Amino acid sequence: MPQPQSPIPPRATRRSPRRILKGGGFLVIIAAVMVLLVYSPIFTLQHIDLDGASYLKDTDIANIAGIHRGEPLFSLKTDEVTSRLKQDLRIEDAQVRRVLPATLAVHVTERRPLATIATDYGYADLDHTGKILAVHKSLANMQIPLITGFNLKEKYVGDDIGDQAAQDILSFLGMLPADAMSQISEIAMLRPDYVVAYTTGAVQIRLGALDRLDEKAKLTKGFLDDQKATPYPVEYVDFSYTSPVIKLKQPLKTTETTDEITE
Repeated sequence: MPQPQSPIPPRATRRSPRRILKGGGFLVIIAAVMVLLVYSPIFTLQHIDLDGASYLKDTDIANIAGIHRGEPLFSLKTDEVTSRLKQDLRIEDAQVRRVLPATLAVHVTERRPLATIATDYGYADLDHTGKILAVHKSLANMQIPLITGFNLKEKYVGDDIGDQAAQDILSFLGMLPADAMSQISEIAMLRPDYVVAYTTGAVQIRLGALDRLDEKAKLTKGFLDDQKATPYPVEYVDFSYTSPVIKLKQPLKTTETTDEITE
């Protein structure tokens, strides 16, 4: 009986030295091209295209991110640059990308001071998230509303205030456009359920409880726009009710006095 034949193993293929050399040479060429691209003077950082900033300049961005003009553009790791920018207290968010041949495009969202609040060491500027951006010993040259009725203790630059009522007031202010907010000088928490805003013209805007903030912000904007366009004597407006109330100032009564003359 014939014995079954074992399968013949496939012949091992051998690469010729010439093909290996060609493949290795191709990889060397690719690596050389990459090195030339990375370190070519054409692809070096020459410009920072900064977008979204009101206070920060491109020189500030370079210092914060630790980047320098003239360094290879491809050696900059955009995720690391973005991370360094976000670590700066003045920057809330950032996006970074390369623009060939020599530009780094940077878009930032700045933290801007929205209101000032009293602390146990002076006053602190807050952004819309309730983060302390700066501290002052006095209110000299204050250009943003003052929040009263609170006194922050043991809070410093970079801290969050951690008070929900104060955060609601900041949310309300953040809903106002810049021209309307510039007409607000103070927002006072008179009671936990009663808040009053004061305009730069000493008009009360009674907000009441910190609810319906969207609606009250729209009413406040409309009232301030009207006052700016056509000022009229208002003692207070009350937006704490579903139907707004406007109280006009009463005209001053003049009294005439006559002197009795006796001859």
